[in-house]
Amino acid sequence: MLFLQLVLLAVLLPPGDNKDDFQELVSFQIIQISSFYNNSWVQSLCSGWLGELQTHEWDGNCGNTIFLWPWSKGNFSNKEWMEVERLIRMFFTGIPRAFHNHASQWQLEYPFELQIAGGCELHFGGASVGFLRIAYQGSDFLSLQDTSWLPSPKGGSRAQQVSKLFNLDTVFLRIKHRMVTDTCPRFLLSLLDAGKADLQQQVQPEAWLSSGPSSVPGRLMLICHVSGFHPKPIWVMWMKERHSSMGWIFLAVIVPLVLLAGLAFWLRKLWIHSELPRTLLPLE
Repeated sequence: MLFLQLVLLAVLLPPGDNKDDFQELVSFQIIQISSFYNNSWVQSLCSGWLGELQTHEWDGNCGNTIFLWPWSKGNFSNKEWMEVERLIRMFFTGIPRAFHNHASQWQLEYPFELQIAGGCELHFGGASVGFLRIAYQGSDFLSLQDTSWLPSPKGGSRAQQVSKLFNLDTVFLRIKHRMVTDTCPRFLLSLLDAGKADLQQQVQPEAWLSSGPSSVPGRLMLICHVSGFHPKPIWVMWMKERHSSMGWIFLAVIVPLVLLAGLAFWLRKLWIHSELPRTLLPLE
């Protein structure tokens, strides 16, 4: 039996110059998940994300900021960041409080979960796009469009009631709009500049194989694991490689033995044919 070896031929980071590393869509967003267990117990988790990299945490209900990287404040001054924190607390405490205060009016059944995502997307050479979205029980509920809240069709009549109430606060809406269309893009650019040494660093991936259950009897399923790489895009290719060393050993041992056996058989046959005429002569 010959043993074939399957290997990862290449697990490579895409080539690129540092100056082009951010020539794709980038985003910064703050995500809040609020779990309403009953009318007196609400637990919230807040986090900030640059693309898929977490950069911030907030304790409690988006209270004090925890910077996860030395550059997580970007190039903002302390005064600028204090203003950002004030706006974050305004947004991410005001919305859950409204749901808490109007739970019975909007016929919200405990326990329920509220998810808020606010931030901006930026494509270099193009315009920035701000967003602020609310999900209720994992489904789209409301979204901020320009300076007004729009209910999602999935939210039904409840989302329409909430949007009508939220749209009454026009001052709050203008502040939110400025936050996601002006402050957020400036902060996003500031993060990219302050963290470019880490963000532009390329880390080669690590790859290894493990076996898993196979649906076909007598077959082995191999699972490829790739981790530890940066940036995100990589290429992974499978290829069937040359015979393994066991196969070569098998060939080196078995083939000469077969040849020797064949040679011995041929010599024996030749000897028998050369002896037969003598044994068939009549005796005198």
